[in-house]
Amino acid sequence: MRKQSTYLGLLALFILSLGCDKDDHPITENPDPEQPTAVSKYIISANPVASEGVADYLLTAEDLSEGTVTTEGNGVEQDGTYRYYVTHNNKFFSLLYGQGNPGAVTTYQLDSKGELEKISDFQSETVQAFAPVNDDLLLTKISRSDEAPYAYWYRLDTETNQFVDEGQINTKELAGNGELAFFSWITQVEDKVFLPYMSVKACCNDVFGTSHPDSAWIAVYDYPEMELEKVITDDRTSFIGRYFNSGLTVDEKGDIYAISSGVAMNNGSPSTTKPSAVTRIKRGTTEFDPDYYFDIEAATAGYYITTNTYAGNGQFLVYMQPVAEKGPYATGKSYAILDVYEKAITWISGLPDAKSIVSNTLRSNYVSEDGRTVYIGITTEAGSFVYSVDVDSATATRGLEVKGGVITAINKLESTE
Repeated sequence: MRKQSTYLGLLALFILSLGCDKDDHPITENPDPEQPTAVSKYIISANPVASEGVADYLLTAEDLSEGTVTTEGNGVEQDGTYRYYVTHNNKFFSLLYGQGNPGAVTTYQLDSKGELEKISDFQSETVQAFAPVNDDLLLTKISRSDEAPYAYWYRLDTETNQFVDEGQINTKELAGNGELAFFSWITQVEDKVFLPYMSVKACCNDVFGTSHPDSAWIAVYDYPEMELEKVITDDRTSFIGRYFNSGLTVDEKGDIYAISSGVAMNNGSPSTTKPSAVTRIKRGTTEFDPDYYFDIEAATAGYYITTNTYAGNGQFLVYMQPVAEKGPYATGKSYAILDVYEKAITWISGLPDAKSIVSNTLRSNYVSEDGRTVYIGITTEAGSFVYSVDVDSATATRGLEVKGGVITAINKLESTE
C-alpha cells in the first residue's frame, strides 16, 4: 500500500504541473533567439610578403589550431609601417613607431558581429616603451641626446581613449654616471611602476654603447604621480630586458623575476662579463634577492635568452640564441620553457629548425586563459603558421596558416554588446 500511495502522489504532482501557467516557471522559457551572444576573435597582425614597405594587415580568426586566413583582399590595413600592438581593457591598440617623427595610436574593438571596429585614431609622440598600468597605457618617449636628456611619459586612459597626464624624467640625473638611462620596458608592481633601464652613452656615435656594462638598474616610481622613489641595483647581471623587449615580470605570488640577456655593448663589441641570467625581487621589497640567481648560459651549455613570454606559475616561453651569436638586437630562433621556480630549462619539440626560420613574433604572443598554452607565429620558406606550445609537455603543434603574410603579433578580443 505504501508503494501505491507514493506512486499516486507523484502522478498527481505531475498532472498539476501540466496545468500550471507557464509564467510561474520562467526558467523553462526559451531564450530570445535574437539576443546577441558574446563573440571572441583572435587578432593576427601580418605583414604582406608581396612587396616591401607595406603596412600590416589585421586579420581575424575564430581558431588558432587549424584553418587558413589570407592577406589577399582581406583584413584591416594599418596606416604606416613599424606597428606595435597591445590589448588592454578589451581594446586593441595599434601604435605606429615613427622613427623620430610623430606616431599614431589607433584603437579597435570587436563589434557585436565579431568585426573589428575603429573607435579612435590620433597622433602621438613616437614611444619606445609602453605597457598597461591600472586602466591606463603608460607610454615613454626616450631621448638619447646629452643636450636634451629627457624621457617623456604619457598616460593614456583606455576608457576615454585620451591622454590624461604627462611629465618628464631627466635621464642623465637618473643614471648618475655621466651616461643616460634608457628604459627597456615598463612593469606595474602593485601601486608602483618599475622601469628597468640600460645605461647608454650620450656621445661618440656609439648607439646604445655603454661604459657600464656589468650592472642592472630599476627605477621605481609611484603611480600615477610618477615620482621617483628609488633605484634598485644589482651587479650580478647586465641590464634587464633589451631595447623594446621586457625583461621584468610579476608572478602570481607577487614576486618579481628579472631576465637579463647579457648583451651590453661598447664601441660595437660585446663588453659585459655577466652571463644571461635570472634574478628575483621578493614581494613587498625593493631590493634584489641575494639568495636567488639562475645562470642561463651555464644551464643551457651556451645559449642566452633574447625574448620571453610569461605563461604563468613561474613558467616562461623563452627565445634562445647561441652565445657565439650574441648581439643586442638578435632574435632567438630556438625555443624553451623556463621554470624560474625550479631553475630549469626544457627545450621545446615540434617547432621548425632554427636555421629555417625567417621571422617570428616577439612581444605579442597570446597566452591561453589557463596559462598552459602559448601561441606564437613562425615564418619559414614553407609559409607562416601559428604554433601552439603546450607548456607542461614543452611540445608544439602547427596550427592556423596565414597565407601571403608574415605573422607579427597575436592577440584576442571579446565582442561588445
